[in-house]
Amino acid sequence: MEQSPNGSVGYRFGAFVPQPDSEQTPFDKLLEIFKQLLLITGGDVAETFDWMNEIDREYKLTTPDYGMGDFIEDLKNKGYLQEQGPGDPSLVPTAKTERDLRRGALDEIFGKLKKAGPGNHKTSFGGPGDEPNTDLRPYQFGDAPDQIAMQESIRNAQINHGIGNFTLTQDDLEVQERDFKTSTSTVLMIDISHSMILYGEDRITPAKKVAMALSELITTRYPKDSLDIIVFGNDAWQIKIKDLPYLQVGPFHTNTVAGLELAMDLLRRKKTPNKQIFMITDGKPTCLKEGTKYYKNSFGLDQKILNRTLNLAAQCKRVKIPVTTFMIATDPWLQKFVHDFTEVNQGRAYYSGLEGLGNFVFEDFQKNRKKRG
Repeated sequence: MEQSPNGSVGYRFGAFVPQPDSEQTPFDKLLEIFKQLLLITGGDVAETFDWMNEIDREYKLTTPDYGMGDFIEDLKNKGYLQEQGPGDPSLVPTAKTERDLRRGALDEIFGKLKKAGPGNHKTSFGGPGDEPNTDLRPYQFGDAPDQIAMQESIRNAQINHGIGNFTLTQDDLEVQERDFKTSTSTVLMIDISHSMILYGEDRITPAKKVAMALSELITTRYPKDSLDIIVFGNDAWQIKIKDLPYLQVGPFHTNTVAGLELAMDLLRRKKTPNKQIFMITDGKPTCLKEGTKYYKNSFGLDQKILNRTLNLAAQCKRVKIPVTTFMIATDPWLQKFVHDFTEVNQGRAYYSGLEGLGNFVFEDFQKNRKKRG
């Protein structure tokens, strides 16, 4: 509180400087940096520690009582790192580390969604679902015995037949309705073309974070859904969830057509009627495969490549497969392609710059709205 020259009293506000978290241990502080660098290096532990030592020299991450060697030993003892195998002492991340990376990405990008709690996709219909609700109805042939509401059924029997001569008939039975919950088959497409690191911009690390967040969201919140993950460059191929932290960009163009064709082929094999594609990319398609040869053009939007891509977007719409695109770039002309693709598919698009990964601009053509989330 300060007094101004005219005698009035008021408050002067300055920049907020957060105090260090006294509850965070030296290990916890280094662990967060370690996990971020591990993503950037594509899971290369040796390179990660090279970067950590460099940062430590400049910013004094460690203390005389807790050095980088202590941190490495703690990582091994706590199950974050293990030796490659017999005869190979090099360190590699464990399944625990991969799981922590996915959970961290989920908290960073979709943290608000977790407040709703675990569950499955709800519909407005009753049916043979998993979760009982408060609705009761008369028993029908074929209802499962565990759906019978015993207290209400016995009360009906007492009212209908009297207490002295207890009889329970089918007409006395009531069953408890259950919410019908449907499952969804999802294919997650990730762009690993060279443009994801072009011009000194690291777009692959944010892309990996989004992919890990989506995979963690689907596998934990919707455990009955199926999830297939593919990457696309000049070609497209499948990978596993555990491979996500280790993705690296290759000397590839962007064959979005190959990715969509593989995604649609995978979804054709699924029996569930609900299917969707999530595509994480930094923009325009630049490649097609024609027989054994590749047709490539990185300059602008090639109409031949663009038309094939938009035709597939329309084809997905005809077979009721919405495509949700996560655009990891802010270039206006790249966003223009995503806008046109999403409009043809009548799907959804999220646009985000590299700085505010969790602050997506959301465009939903199904409901004709655009908002910031």
